[in-house]
Amino acid sequence: MKSVVFDLDGTLADTSGDLIAAANALFEKIGELPQLDPVKDASTAFQGARAMLKQGFARLGHIPDDAQMQRHFEYLVKFYGENIDHHSFLYDGVETCLDELKRRGYILGICTNKPAGLAETLTRRLNIRHHFIALLGADSLPVRKPDAGHLLGTIKQLGGNPSKSVLIGDTITDRNAAKNAWVPCVLVTFGPDGPHVADLKPEGLLDHFDQLPDMMDAMIKE
Repeated sequence: MKSVVFDLDGTLADTSGDLIAAANALFEKIGELPQLDPVKDASTAFQGARAMLKQGFARLGHIPDDAQMQRHFEYLVKFYGENIDHHSFLYDGVETCLDELKRRGYILGICTNKPAGLAETLTRRLNIRHHFIALLGADSLPVRKPDAGHLLGTIKQLGGNPSKSVLIGDTITDRNAAKNAWVPCVLVTFGPDGPHVADLKPEGLLDHFDQLPDMMDAMIKE
Protein backbone atom coordinates (compact mmCIF):
# COMPACT_ATOMS: atom_id res chain seq x y z
CA MET A 1 0.00 0.00 0.00
CA LYS A 2 1.13 3.54 -0.78
CA SER A 3 1.21 5.72 2.31
CA VAL A 4 1.69 9.38 3.10
CA VAL A 5 2.66 10.25 6.68
CA PHE A 6 2.27 13.79 7.96
CA ASP A 7 3.79 15.74 10.78
CA LEU A 8 1.10 17.80 12.53
CA ASP A 9 2.27 21.12 14.02
CA GLY A 10 3.63 23.41 11.34
CA THR A 11 2.76 20.96 8.57
CA LEU A 12 -0.99 20.31 8.58
CA ALA A 13 -1.89 23.11 10.98
CA ASP A 14 -0.50 26.35 12.32
CA THR A 15 -0.73 25.72 16.07
CA SER A 16 1.82 28.32 17.13
CA GLY A 17 -0.75 30.77 18.48
CA ASP A 18 -2.17 28.34 21.03
CA LEU A 19 1.25 26.94 21.95
CA ILE A 20 2.69 30.39 22.61
CA ALA A 21 -0.43 31.44 24.52
CA ALA A 22 0.11 28.47 26.83
CA ALA A 23 3.75 29.36 27.38
CA ASN A 24 2.89 32.98 28.12
CA ALA A 25 0.17 31.85 30.53
CA LEU A 26 2.88 30.04 32.49
CA PHE A 27 5.10 33.12 32.61
CA GLU A 28 2.18 35.25 33.79
CA LYS A 29 1.35 32.64 36.44
CA ILE A 30 4.82 33.04 37.96
CA GLY A 31 4.55 36.82 37.91
CA GLU A 32 6.42 37.60 34.71
CA LEU A 33 5.40 39.37 31.53
CA PRO A 34 4.71 37.27 28.41
CA GLN A 35 8.06 36.26 26.94
CA LEU A 36 7.16 34.82 23.53
CA ASP A 37 5.83 36.54 20.44
CA PRO A 38 3.16 34.69 18.42
CA VAL A 39 4.81 35.59 15.11
CA LYS A 40 8.52 35.91 15.79
CA ASP A 41 8.65 32.77 17.98
CA ALA A 42 6.44 30.50 15.87
CA SER A 43 9.40 28.33 14.92
CA THR A 44 10.26 27.80 18.59
CA ALA A 45 6.65 26.87 19.31
CA PHE A 46 6.80 24.07 16.75
CA GLN A 47 9.80 22.64 18.62
CA GLY A 48 7.59 21.96 21.63
CA ALA A 49 6.83 23.06 25.18
CA ARG A 50 10.32 22.62 26.57
CA ALA A 51 11.85 24.68 23.77
CA MET A 52 9.42 27.52 24.49
CA LEU A 53 10.17 27.39 28.21
CA LYS A 54 13.90 27.41 27.59
CA GLN A 55 13.57 30.37 25.25
CA GLY A 56 11.39 32.33 27.65
CA PHE A 57 13.54 31.74 30.70
CA ALA A 58 16.68 32.57 28.74
CA ARG A 59 15.16 35.97 28.03
CA LEU A 60 14.49 36.38 31.73
CA GLY A 61 18.12 35.60 32.40
CA HIS A 62 17.74 32.40 34.39
CA ILE A 63 16.91 28.74 33.85
CA PRO A 64 14.93 26.91 36.59
CA ASP A 65 16.25 23.68 38.02
CA ASP A 66 14.94 20.39 36.66
CA ALA A 67 12.17 20.00 39.24
CA GLN A 68 10.89 23.53 38.67
CA MET A 69 11.08 23.12 34.92
CA GLN A 70 9.05 19.91 35.11
CA ARG A 71 6.33 21.69 37.11
CA HIS A 72 6.30 24.53 34.60
CA PHE A 73 6.14 22.03 31.76
CA GLU A 74 3.17 20.23 33.32
CA TYR A 75 1.29 23.51 33.83
CA LEU A 76 1.96 24.60 30.24
CA VAL A 77 0.77 21.28 28.80
CA LYS A 78 -2.36 21.32 30.97
CA PHE A 79 -3.21 24.87 29.96
CA TYR A 80 -2.56 24.07 26.32
CA GLY A 81 -4.76 20.98 26.42
CA GLU A 82 -7.63 23.06 27.82
CA ASN A 83 -7.20 25.78 25.19
CA ILE A 84 -5.94 23.76 22.25
CA ASP A 85 -7.91 25.23 19.37
CA HIS A 86 -8.52 28.90 20.11
CA HIS A 87 -6.05 30.13 17.50
CA SER A 88 -4.98 27.00 15.58
CA PHE A 89 -6.03 26.52 11.97
CA LEU A 90 -5.41 24.20 9.04
CA TYR A 91 -3.18 25.43 6.28
CA ASP A 92 -4.91 26.30 3.04
CA GLY A 93 -5.93 23.31 0.95
CA VAL A 94 -5.36 20.61 3.59
CA GLU A 95 -8.83 19.07 3.59
CA THR A 96 -9.16 18.99 -0.21
CA CYS A 97 -5.69 17.47 -0.45
CA LEU A 98 -6.45 14.71 2.07
CA ASP A 99 -9.66 13.82 0.24
CA GLU A 100 -7.82 13.66 -3.09
CA LEU A 101 -4.97 11.54 -1.73
CA LYS A 102 -7.45 9.00 -0.40
CA ARG A 103 -9.35 9.04 -3.70
CA ARG A 104 -6.08 8.14 -5.44
CA GLY A 105 -5.54 5.17 -3.16
CA TYR A 106 -3.10 6.51 -0.56
CA ILE A 107 -3.38 5.56 3.08
CA LEU A 108 -2.67 8.40 5.48
CA GLY A 109 -1.07 8.68 8.90
CA ILE A 110 0.29 11.22 11.36
CA CYS A 111 3.68 10.97 13.07
CA THR A 112 4.06 13.85 15.53
CA ASN A 113 6.21 14.73 18.52
CA LYS A 114 3.11 16.16 20.16
CA PRO A 115 1.76 13.87 22.92
CA ALA A 116 -0.72 11.48 21.32
CA GLY A 117 -3.66 12.55 23.47
CA LEU A 118 -3.23 16.20 22.51
CA ALA A 119 -2.80 15.25 18.85
CA GLU A 120 -6.00 13.22 18.97
CA THR A 121 -7.89 16.12 20.52
CA LEU A 122 -6.55 18.68 18.08
CA THR A 123 -7.20 16.63 14.94
CA ARG A 124 -10.75 15.98 16.09
CA ARG A 125 -11.32 19.66 16.87
CA LEU A 126 -9.98 20.54 13.40
CA ASN A 127 -12.24 17.83 11.93
CA ILE A 128 -9.50 15.89 10.14
CA ARG A 129 -8.98 12.85 12.41
CA HIS A 130 -11.15 10.63 10.21
CA HIS A 131 -8.68 10.93 7.34
CA PHE A 132 -5.91 9.07 9.18
CA ILE A 133 -5.67 5.35 9.81
CA ALA A 134 -2.82 5.79 12.30
CA LEU A 135 -1.75 8.62 14.61
CA LEU A 136 1.41 8.15 16.66
CA GLY A 137 2.55 10.83 19.07
CA ALA A 138 5.65 11.47 21.13
CA ASP A 139 4.52 8.99 23.78
CA SER A 140 3.15 6.26 21.52
CA LEU A 141 6.47 4.38 21.29
CA PRO A 142 9.68 4.31 23.34
CA VAL A 143 11.26 6.52 20.64
CA ARG A 144 10.25 9.70 18.83
CA LYS A 145 11.38 11.63 15.78
CA PRO A 146 14.10 11.93 14.57
CA ASP A 147 14.47 8.27 15.56
CA ALA A 148 13.58 6.11 12.56
CA GLY A 149 11.46 3.85 14.75
CA HIS A 150 8.80 6.49 15.22
CA LEU A 151 8.20 6.93 11.49
CA LEU A 152 8.60 3.24 10.69
CA GLY A 153 6.22 2.38 13.53
CA THR A 154 3.63 4.73 12.06
CA ILE A 155 3.99 3.17 8.62
CA LYS A 156 3.70 -0.30 10.14
CA GLN A 157 0.50 0.63 11.99
CA LEU A 158 -0.87 2.00 8.74
CA GLY A 159 -0.20 -1.31 7.03
CA GLY A 160 2.11 0.52 4.65
CA ASN A 161 5.49 -0.21 3.11
CA PRO A 162 8.46 2.11 3.82
CA SER A 163 9.56 1.76 0.20
CA LYS A 164 6.20 3.21 -0.89
CA SER A 165 5.89 5.92 1.75
CA VAL A 166 6.74 9.60 2.07
CA LEU A 167 6.95 11.82 5.16
CA ILE A 168 5.56 15.36 4.90
CA GLY A 169 7.06 17.71 7.47
CA ASP A 170 8.43 21.16 8.17
CA THR A 171 11.63 20.92 10.21
CA ILE A 172 15.04 19.30 10.44
CA THR A 173 13.49 16.81 12.88
CA ASP A 174 11.23 15.51 10.13
CA ARG A 175 14.04 15.55 7.60
CA ASN A 176 16.28 13.50 9.85
CA ALA A 177 13.51 11.08 10.83
CA ALA A 178 12.90 10.35 7.16
CA LYS A 179 16.60 10.09 6.39
CA ASN A 180 17.15 7.69 9.29
CA ALA A 181 14.26 5.53 8.08
CA TRP A 182 15.38 5.66 4.42
CA VAL A 183 12.02 7.21 3.52
CA PRO A 184 11.69 10.21 1.15
CA CYS A 185 10.77 13.51 2.74
CA VAL A 186 8.83 16.55 1.52
CA LEU A 187 9.13 19.75 3.53
CA VAL A 188 6.55 22.55 3.42
CA THR A 189 7.79 26.03 2.58
CA PHE A 190 4.93 28.02 4.13
CA GLY A 191 5.91 27.56 7.80
CA PRO A 192 8.18 29.84 9.85
CA ASP A 193 11.25 27.91 8.68
CA GLY A 194 10.08 28.01 5.06
CA PRO A 195 12.90 30.14 3.64
CA HIS A 196 15.49 27.69 4.96
CA VAL A 197 14.00 24.21 4.45
CA ALA A 198 15.56 23.87 1.01
CA ASP A 199 18.94 23.87 2.75
CA LEU A 200 17.96 20.53 4.35
CA LYS A 201 17.86 18.97 0.88
CA PRO A 202 14.58 17.05 1.16
CA GLU A 203 13.36 15.01 -1.79
CA GLY A 204 10.61 17.58 -2.35
CA LEU A 205 9.43 21.06 -1.39
CA LEU A 206 5.73 21.85 -1.01
CA ASP A 207 4.49 25.40 -1.56
CA HIS A 208 0.77 24.59 -1.34
CA PHE A 209 -1.25 21.48 -0.54
CA ASP A 210 -2.86 21.62 -3.99
CA GLN A 211 0.46 20.31 -5.34
CA LEU A 212 0.79 17.30 -3.08
CA PRO A 213 -1.34 14.62 -4.80
CA ASP A 214 0.53 14.96 -8.12
CA MET A 215 3.84 15.13 -6.25
CA MET A 216 3.03 11.85 -4.49
CA ASP A 217 2.08 10.21 -7.77
CA ALA A 218 5.52 11.16 -9.10
CA MET A 219 7.42 10.01 -6.02
CA ILE A 220 5.59 6.80 -5.09
CA LYS A 221 5.31 4.19 -7.82
CA GLU A 222 3.02 1.17 -7.79
